Amino acid sequence: MFAKCARTALILFVAAATLAACATPAPYREAPRPGATGYSEERIEENRYRVVFQGDSLTDVERVEDFVLFRAAELTLQRGFDHFVVSARTTTSEDRIQSFGPRRSSLWLDYAFWHPRFGWLGYRDPFFDDFTSFREVSRYRASAEITMARGPKPADNALAFDARDVERSIGPRVTRPTPR
Repeated sequence: MFAKCARTALILFVAAATLAACATPAPYREAPRPGATGYSEERIEENRYRVVFQGDSLTDVERVEDFVLFRAAELTLQRGFDHFVVSARTTTSEDRIQSFGPRRSSLWLDYAFWHPRFGWLGYRDPFFDDFTSFREVSRYRASAEITMARGPKPADNALAFDARDVERSIGPRVTRPTPR
């Protein structure tokens, strides 16, 4: 009996460790659909775009903001420009409370009950069952409206970025999805 419980515990531990290893922040990629994790851009004028990056619940706010700047730099170079100026920049968060951990009952007596439509339900106490913990989960979304231009960036404008410098500085921190 003890060996069977130990084997089951080991299998559950390995499964949990495997799932935890898969939990990584959102990679840098194009969003497959609106509102999905990844970047997107919208052309406003010939040299003006709105760039957005939507993170998942594991992506911190700094990474989301870095990915917006990185995509702005990539887009600037792809369109044949040298620098971009950020005219509007926003970061928003979508917060929610998530419960985790095993359910526990504060009463020793758990029970089942018969429901005519669904059959036997339960082995729980509807008044005292509780989750172990709760945590706040946030999803961040950053956007920037940029104007692209050719030539060296204006030295007197703090909102102007050299696209090649941005790619060099943020590029090493950019994680792309692994091909399957």
